[in-house]
Amino acid sequence: MAANVYIFSPIRSSSFRFDVLFPKSHLQPIFNSPSCSLSVARSSTTTSFGLRLSATRLPNRDPKPPAALMLPANPVASDIFAAGLSGCIALSLLRLWAETANRRIFDQKLNRKLVHISVGLAFMLCWPLFSPGRRGAILAALIPGINIIQMLLLGLGIMKDEAIVKSMSRNGDYRELLKGPLYYAATITLTCMIYWRTSPITIAAICNLCAGDGLADIIGRRFGSHKIPYNKNKSVAGSVAMASAGFLASLGYMHYFSSFGFLQKSSEMVMGFLVVSLASALVESLPISTELDDNLTVPLTSILVGTLVF
Repeated sequence: MAANVYIFSPIRSSSFRFDVLFPKSHLQPIFNSPSCSLSVARSSTTTSFGLRLSATRLPNRDPKPPAALMLPANPVASDIFAAGLSGCIALSLLRLWAETANRRIFDQKLNRKLVHISVGLAFMLCWPLFSPGRRGAILAALIPGINIIQMLLLGLGIMKDEAIVKSMSRNGDYRELLKGPLYYAATITLTCMIYWRTSPITIAAICNLCAGDGLADIIGRRFGSHKIPYNKNKSVAGSVAMASAGFLASLGYMHYFSSFGFLQKSSEMVMGFLVVSLASALVESLPISTELDDNLTVPLTSILVGTLVF
């Protein structure tokens, strides 16, 4: 006996009809599912089944999205290779900016901000190489985690590297590495481990820290003649540049990660990034950010506001 199966789905463009040539008993496991209801109509030659699927809310993202694995057949080895490659890229950038600082190719403050902008954003570009799940996040976080150890050793004077100190400090004082550079590395490490690449909070925190805060200083020094009334150390041009750069970088990484299936881009997410970037720029312009460190206040603001809007 042939069976006609009719499936009615609440999801648009998903209703279809097909004929199967196997006994009704083979369909029983499907019909027993709590997410569907079954109606049966019999004739002398044909049994027709009406199968109605219950509506379910689609998740915002795939918990295990695809990744650009280097060795798909061996995810563990692939993650190790990904960590090695990402570490080499980050180390190469650090050595590049250390060399430019040592040769005085750029002004020391500009060189410092070039490190600030490039390292974190380049590191995020490598995230699709890691496998989904906790192992990939932890192995990725080891790279900035090692940098935390380096900042501690240099900042405490245990290890000497004048080129690195010059590239990351304002005045060449190795003790400065225990503040901004340490907060910078800690932010990237923690957001990578806790939120990873499936959360817009990670994108907002790192993009506002790297692109936003980095461009704010560069633009503010060059075009910052109009100071903010409540903080003469900050300029209107710098704050506008920070909000704009953080927002645009967030949009870029939203599209980048969504192309791999790590998250689903939406207009709501775009508005969330705008709110977070504006809030981060506002907090960065306050005197408290100067007293503490904007490498601390900016990511904290991004995470707190991002938790509310995403």
